[in-house]
Amino acid sequence: MARICQLTGKRPRVGNHVSHANNKTKRRFYPNLQKKRFYLPSEDRWIEMKVSTHALRIINRIGIEEALRKAKKKGTLNLKKDLISF
Repeated sequence: MARICQLTGKRPRVGNHVSHANNKTKRRFYPNLQKKRFYLPSEDRWIEMKVSTHALRIINRIGIEEALRKAKKKGTLNLKKDLISF
């Protein structure tokens, strides 16, 4: 599975390791992804998502259903077809 947040669309970024001697080598910065289960009361079921910690803060603030609606409207929602009811 790709290292992409299913809610915000955060993905790995590219940068450099910089040594003490100022040598630069390419590296990737990965988002802090967590596999979490969320309960959807409107559908009376649990869903499992791979979300960044930033997305977890959004979910804690506005709730999972509103977060899914906003992500779908923004176009960053990356879920299986059975969850596209939002």
